[in-house]
Amino acid sequence: MTAEQMPFPTEFTLSSRTGSIVVTTTEQGLPRALSVDRNRLQDDPELLAGEILRLCRQSAMRAGVERRAALRAAGLSPELLALTGLPTVDEVTKQEYEAEQDYENEPDSWLRPI
Repeated sequence: MTAEQMPFPTEFTLSSRTGSIVVTTTEQGLPRALSVDRNRLQDDPELLAGEILRLCRQSAMRAGVERRAALRAAGLSPELLALTGLPTVDEVTKQEYEAEQDYENEPDSWLRPI
């Protein structure tokens, strides 16, 4: 089967670094399935929702990279690929690195003991 004959996936799965959250999304990052480890349900709901949203966004970006690769394999010229607005591997890598840094550096609370 050639690259042109292979169907493009309709769902993309991504998990958190610890594997405690797993999301399955559409190519656009819309969640279709979600698995959350029971221990994570005790976390602050805003932090948990933020991590789920971050994973959905990452899934959409990675799907965009796969779509770009499929279009390139199908023979789309670099000029037309640039017009699609689909992310490159470098863009996704940079975005994921920045998101991880922002996510890991956020305090759990702005409150501190006096």
